[in-house]
Amino acid sequence: MVKASTTENPSQSVSPMQTFFIHLICGVGLAVGLWVAHNFYSISLISNPSRTLRLIWVTMCPLVILFYSCFRKNPEKCSYLKAVIRGVLALPIGALVNALGAIALGAPVGIQYFVPAASVFGSSWEDWRRIFAHTKPNASVDYMICLPAHGAVIGAWFGAWPMPLDWERPWQEWPICVSYGAMAGYLITMVLSFVLVLPRGRQQHPKAD
Repeated sequence: MVKASTTENPSQSVSPMQTFFIHLICGVGLAVGLWVAHNFYSISLISNPSRTLRLIWVTMCPLVILFYSCFRKNPEKCSYLKAVIRGVLALPIGALVNALGAIALGAPVGIQYFVPAASVFGSSWEDWRRIFAHTKPNASVDYMICLPAHGAVIGAWFGAWPMPLDWERPWQEWPICVSYGAMAGYLITMVLSFVLVLPRGRQQHPKAD
């Protein structure tokens, strides 16, 4: 269960419009990766899943790093450039988690977990543990990171269910259905995080007035 405190760090305050914009950009980046794979390389998750996933990874990484770095923790101590560098340095870790996820589930979960969190939280182990181990988001940006990350993993898990069924469909092969499940879970929980940020944005306006 996702639990949240009522206090929010002003430096990590994100408006509903900003949340919508960031999620929209990430969703469009995912769609662009699939579009490029289909129109320029004539491949898809069904015909060539590994190459298609790499194209999605390459498309989304710059967007995730550049936009999530805007909401870094303690901006007075951490510059935008430093947050971007942290996101870039997190790519090898994300690639490792991506490989482990591919072994366990066949899904690209590294980006959703490590790159946004590294850009925002840096090396703050307390925040990493709070978001990923205890699932306790406090600020609006926490919802933007926490829910899509967990949604990708849960979606991948549900996506694996059709694999053993004797339907003899090409999309049932590993890692196709798992990847579709991860993407669906990621997109659904992006919408959910936006819904949860909306009332927090309304609460902040009266305080500002």
